[in-house]
Amino acid sequence: MYQWRKFEFFEEKLAGKCAIPDDVQGKIECCSSGRGKVVIGSDDGTVSLLDRGLNFNYAFQAHSSSVLFLQQLKQRNFLVTVGEDEQVSPQLSAMCLKVFDLDRMQPEGSSSIIPDCIGILRIFTNQFPEAKITSFLVLEEAPPILLIAIGLDNGCIYCIKGDIARERITRFKLQVDGSSDKSQSAVTGLGFRVDGQALQLFAVTPRSVSLFSLQSQPPKRQTLDQIGSVINVAMSDRLELIVGRPEAVYFYEVDGRGPCWAFEGEKKLLGWFRGYLLCVIADQRNGKNTFNIYDLKNRLIAHSLVVKEVSHMLCEWGNIILIMADKSALCIGEKDMESKLDMLFKKNLYTVAINLVQSQQADAAATAEVLRKYGDHLYSKQDYDEAMAQYIHTIGHLEPSYVIQKFLDAQRIYNLTNYLEKLHEKGLASKDHTTLLLNCYTKLKDVEKLNVFIKSEDSVGEHKFDVETAIRVCRAANYHEHAMYVAKKAGRHELYLKILLEDLGRYDEALLYISSLEPSQAGVTVKEYGKILIEHKPVETIEILMRLCTEDGESSKRGNSNVAYLSLLPSPVDFLNIFIHHPESLMDFLEKYTNKVKDSPAQVEIHNTLLELYLSNDLNFPSISQANNGVDPSLRVISGAPVVSRAESNGKVVPDGKDVTKEKDLLGRQKKGLQLLKNAWPSELEHPLYDIDLAIILCEMNAFKEGLLYLYEKMKLYKEVIACYMQAHDHEGLIACCKRLGDSGKGGDPSLWADLLKYFGELGEDCSKEVKEVLTYIERDDILPPIIVLQTLSRNPCLTISVIKDYIARKLEQESKLIEEDRRAIEKYQEDTMTMRREIQDLRTNARIFQLSKCTACTFTLDLPAVHFMCMHSFHQRCLGDNEKECPECAPEYRSVLEMKRNLEQNSKDQDRFFQQVKSSRNGFSVIAEYFGKGIISKTSIASTGASQTGNTSSASGF
Repeated sequence: MYQWRKFEFFEEKLAGKCAIPDDVQGKIECCSSGRGKVVIGSDDGTVSLLDRGLNFNYAFQAHSSSVLFLQQLKQRNFLVTVGEDEQVSPQLSAMCLKVFDLDRMQPEGSSSIIPDCIGILRIFTNQFPEAKITSFLVLEEAPPILLIAIGLDNGCIYCIKGDIARERITRFKLQVDGSSDKSQSAVTGLGFRVDGQALQLFAVTPRSVSLFSLQSQPPKRQTLDQIGSVINVAMSDRLELIVGRPEAVYFYEVDGRGPCWAFEGEKKLLGWFRGYLLCVIADQRNGKNTFNIYDLKNRLIAHSLVVKEVSHMLCEWGNIILIMADKSALCIGEKDMESKLDMLFKKNLYTVAINLVQSQQADAAATAEVLRKYGDHLYSKQDYDEAMAQYIHTIGHLEPSYVIQKFLDAQRIYNLTNYLEKLHEKGLASKDHTTLLLNCYTKLKDVEKLNVFIKSEDSVGEHKFDVETAIRVCRAANYHEHAMYVAKKAGRHELYLKILLEDLGRYDEALLYISSLEPSQAGVTVKEYGKILIEHKPVETIEILMRLCTEDGESSKRGNSNVAYLSLLPSPVDFLNIFIHHPESLMDFLEKYTNKVKDSPAQVEIHNTLLELYLSNDLNFPSISQANNGVDPSLRVISGAPVVSRAESNGKVVPDGKDVTKEKDLLGRQKKGLQLLKNAWPSELEHPLYDIDLAIILCEMNAFKEGLLYLYEKMKLYKEVIACYMQAHDHEGLIACCKRLGDSGKGGDPSLWADLLKYFGELGEDCSKEVKEVLTYIERDDILPPIIVLQTLSRNPCLTISVIKDYIARKLEQESKLIEEDRRAIEKYQEDTMTMRREIQDLRTNARIFQLSKCTACTFTLDLPAVHFMCMHSFHQRCLGDNEKECPECAPEYRSVLEMKRNLEQNSKDQDRFFQQVKSSRNGFSVIAEYFGKGIISKTSIASTGASQTGNTSSASGF
């Protein structure tokens, strides 16, 4: 083992002034540590406690004679001691075990205090005969339960288990070696091993190593080795038993001997500290003792020191404490990691440094820093491959730019590529790293590695690089197939299509790819790249749009329940922007859609767009020359009008065939527009399936008279209809329109004839024929008085009196007849009035004789009490009931007259209605006269006449 390197990873603490205080009297027999204290047992029976720095705290008398063994417990501040006390009787041994509670002090006299002794137990009894104690060990199972193992020189182990303070214990014995030679059978070392529920006890004698399984009853013994040891043993942090022999140090596990380490020299003391093996070795050649600290993982000696004769070795306060036979002491502590690494860095022992930080489980950042320094060292020596191997281990902790900057040189591009690959494998690469790696592949022309990097993804589809960056770099380097692969696998359909369309111009393949996508994804891609597709492949693109916007393939499954499904489909309105430079294709698409889908949720917007396309004057269609130069021939005829090119039209040679074609296309589109206006406004709908205001604006802007007339007529704006004819000076159409729209019997507006007469009166040209026809309808429906007709036509200087001579003659004759009829009616009304006045005067001045002998109601003979009314009806009073003030026979008629008058009076309050009747009437004066005649306008009063009662009771009522 001399080839092991030696380092000074430990240093002496307390500046060499560490020693056992003089307050510790007698010879030191035993030591223990724990809970921040060092406990020393002396041959005079005292126990001394030392604080940090081996400063004396206090001492107390534990036993009357010598303290042979002691152990400081970890879970509780208890101290267990084994020592000799005064012998009570010859039959009882003086050897006893005591348990002290160091947290509870009992005053003894006035000068000192001692811990409370909570339990005293005699070790040897009749069942457990006395022998020399050679080893002692305490296990805290579960407080207050203790398991105490006492090794004897006769090869037996006495075990005491239980709560000693309450004297609830059990004893049992384990037989290790039954040899009569006590020098070979003494138990020299003990070690507990607790692994889960398994409780095991190692026992070492000079000629054997045994293992007892204490969880079984009785405990089972297993011999691990036929060779033992005479010095103390130790337990590693991996629960291994450490046994020292002159030739080597052995490690034992539950299944036998494990690794061994051949260290020359006689082993006097063994220990274990933080993964280090502690060993005091006597050199036979020079008679000196050496204290070595071994790092077994890294195969190095962490510290080596020549010492005096060491009697005890402890570990406390993070230090190693060596107590010498002359009561001097050494306190050795481990240096911090930074100091140890600096020491190794100075010697360029980077591999040792790496192994050191890894074996001591340093954090990843510290390990990465060591690897970085090692990489820098190798880089300075121009060992670039090995340097990169170290830098790769720092990924995740070292900033990648630190490494990348070192290897940007073209000669080291292979190393840089390797580093960037590892960076991507660990998912720590940024967009810039992806760009750099792909640039490395393209500069190296390494298509194989490029394929591996891009295509070797797991089945989940998670990428180790930024997709957009990879696609961008591959496109820039003309690796379009790789870029397409990445885009397709990542589901970036828009990028895949961008490459196909913009870089490769493979339009058919792009259309096929869009067709394979889900409808939602296909819709998004068409919106983004539809302009390019429409420009180069309009027919195929429209087919895709039709599949997206209609229910192809689904109608057979859904039957008649398609309305709800249509609302989930994309709307053609969503794709209007892709046709911005191709209105003819848009018109074709919308026509196909409307022919297939009759109840689209977006039909209003679709109809609006179609109207704008149909009625627009400047919609240009491709000519034959354009079609022959690469434009799809299917676009030559969109609206049904044939293409004519510098040819004969109606038998005539035209100077420019394109203008004729454009004119025919316009006429055809206008015809479609008019048909759309009609079809989209069925008679059962109050409002059309398009924006009516927009339709009117389009018709006016593009001078589309037929559409404008239809809309005005449909909206019942008859005056606007005839205004259109007036503006066009279409007298024949104007009269025909008034015939159709001015017939009140068919819901028309007769006032149109008055407007028409006014138009001819202000025309300023000879229109005698038209005026005579108009006067015929005015006279027939009695629309205007003759005086108004004369005044209206007098404004046209081109008309003569002969135009209206016959009309005036007929009107005068009619008026004469009406005057004669009115005169006769007046005479009749005057006679009736005089008769009524005489009757009223008679009622006021003369008595009325009631001669009815029967009741009008029941037709029985009239007897008293009876009621007689002025209307000459008589009733029994019992037949009238409570209604004695009006005649039951005449009351309904009288009430109906009153109710009619009240209604007329109420209606007269509505001035708008009154004026509307006056305005719409042929003779407004007659309406006013009617209101006066009904007594609605003038204040009227109802005259009531008195009633006389005959017999016991009588009453009167109106006529």
